[in-house]
Amino acid sequence: MDSSAKITSKGQITIPKSVRDALGLHEGDELLFRVQRSRAVVAKTPDFLDLAGSVPVPAAKRGTPWDEVLRQTRAARVGRRR
Repeated sequence: MDSSAKITSKGQITIPKSVRDALGLHEGDELLFRVQRSRAVVAKTPDFLDLAGSVPVPAAKRGTPWDEVLRQTRAARVGRRR
């Protein structure tokens, strides 16, 4: 699907409805712009809260403070380099 839009004097564009519908875009959604050579790729950024609960966590590790998770992860990485 190809769609076009004009840039305003303020550098703004209106995303065509067909593109909004295809990407499931709604007011307040964030977009990612990636420049690849002479093209810009636009993508809807994922809502990471939608992923909550998608990774099983063993009961013994639930509630572990985030700084402890980072400490253990870094220690494990250092151990693998040796």
